[in-house]
Amino acid sequence: MTTMPLTVPAATSYGSFLYSTVDTDLDSLAADIAFLGIPHGSAYTPDALSNDQINAPDTIRRMTDRVSRSLERHDFDVGGPIYDNRPVRAVDVGNVPYDLEVPGGGHFARAEEAVRKILKAGAMPITFGGDHGIPIPIFRALSELGGDPITLVQIDAHIDWRNDVNGVHDGLSSPIRRASEMAHIGEIFQIGIRAQGSGRPEEYEAAMAYGAQIIPAFEVHDGGIDAVLARIPAGGRYYITIDADGLDPSEAPGVEGPAPGGLTFHQCRRLIHGLVGKGRVVGMDIVEITPARDVNNITSIVAGRLAVNLIGAAVRAGYFDR
Repeated sequence: MTTMPLTVPAATSYGSFLYSTVDTDLDSLAADIAFLGIPHGSAYTPDALSNDQINAPDTIRRMTDRVSRSLERHDFDVGGPIYDNRPVRAVDVGNVPYDLEVPGGGHFARAEEAVRKILKAGAMPITFGGDHGIPIPIFRALSELGGDPITLVQIDAHIDWRNDVNGVHDGLSSPIRRASEMAHIGEIFQIGIRAQGSGRPEEYEAAMAYGAQIIPAFEVHDGGIDAVLARIPAGGRYYITIDADGLDPSEAPGVEGPAPGGLTFHQCRRLIHGLVGKGRVVGMDIVEITPARDVNNITSIVAGRLAVNLIGAAVRAGYFDR
């Protein structure tokens, strides 16, 4: 049996995200920001093993020239060049592969180890999925940071508190339930929730018992995103997980579970900038993009632009100053 590496480079035709250097040697990683792809989740059924969401990380990379025409240009989302002409080291560490020789693919264990190595190197992981199960190994790896519990901020249409589906406990319906079981995860804010989704009575009751702060999309629309930011304690560490269906399908159509009334790009952008200013964002993932259902790759471009806004805000907040 061969030993599967932690990550492999994206297909050469896709290059890397934001023209960054490709470096899959995580043991000697020298980076401030690491772009990571985790294409595969834990499938509930055999046909879901190769669902179209596994193509999202490389599709987002391929949209780099729509996300940023070139890095030296003035980017009006962040108030200047993305990296602000500072010596920020951003690398693309490739994708976590699925190993057909290992039951279950072995990819979640490798994903966790990969993120731990990224964090040990002092880099901020920005991850593209894949379905919403892929943050689970990321959440586990956040224990590497030590210190006070990390605040989890989720943008999603669904609360994702399912305990299991078909005996699978780390699938796309369970990431927040799994996060709630981790000692290093503290407060949980779930923003943009709407319709029914994974809101079965048991799931809702489990979320309430934990103390999760569920903020429906219409509460955001009525009260504004600044009111949401005011509820999140300042001075903390935050991890952001974004399900593309948390955005309104008019802005992110390439998803499996569209629901009207979602957040706007502007609201998501303001939330990201606000969190960067309130404390320390330690990482972010964007998941659940289905490229085959997209329109002109808009959803992948939106994902890339959200990543740009996190980077631009973090650079200007001095996250990577040496």
